[in-house]
Amino acid sequence: MKNSRRGGRPLNQIRPVEVTVGFHRLSEGSVLYRAGGTLVLATASVDDSVPEFMAGRGKGWITAEYQMHPRSNPKRRESRDGRDRPLGGRAREIQRLVGRALRAALDLDRLGERSVTIDCDVLEADGGTRTASITAGFMALALALDKLQKNGKLAKPPIRDRVAAISVGHVDGEFALDLCYAEDSVARVDLNVVGTGRGGMVEIQGTAEGEALPRADLDRMIDLGLEGVATLVELQNQVLAGAGVELARLMPD
Repeated sequence: MKNSRRGGRPLNQIRPVEVTVGFHRLSEGSVLYRAGGTLVLATASVDDSVPEFMAGRGKGWITAEYQMHPRSNPKRRESRDGRDRPLGGRAREIQRLVGRALRAALDLDRLGERSVTIDCDVLEADGGTRTASITAGFMALALALDKLQKNGKLAKPPIRDRVAAISVGHVDGEFALDLCYAEDSVARVDLNVVGTGRGGMVEIQGTAEGEALPRADLDRMIDLGLEGVATLVELQNQVLAGAGVELARLMPD
């Protein structure tokens, strides 16, 4: 069994991550998040209202939008989704995933009747854009919630747990964490794992290309994914602490 994959990175190691907090000065929370060759701008925007279907229930809402920049790939896309053509099915599916993942992080009853929209704009894509959007989106959300709390707008800590996401693949006969595009495009199995800081599962997305995947292999991939989630959660802790966010004050005991 090999210990490394293409490029020499260990099989159980995530790509190098760089985070710039407050990159977008107008939003309540923002991070510019780079994982290897994937670069995502995530912003959190707070609105003191909720969608009509939530009105009068005394609880808040989290939603997400996801877009690929026209030059996020080596060749420019023909047009922007939603302008010259409708938003594609892939983008809709990913933004719903991001929204579900971040709603799992919160006790919406403690948010009050307000909405937070997480916008995830992929500036450069090299695999793992949906998982990067979730991981970055949680940090942008925490920054926005920290502002609400410090302004006296939250009566109780609203965060249930931290949420992050990572990809796992079966590539060249090995299980590998955090796939770049070159690995993802040839993977026998590609799995996206969304988990919490306490080791809980939020969502798993995966497909075997051709031959079915044995249950034991799936379990190994999930375990590897949760290791990656734990690494990313620790990174989230460090980034947010460096930005002056005390996560302990945003999370109930």
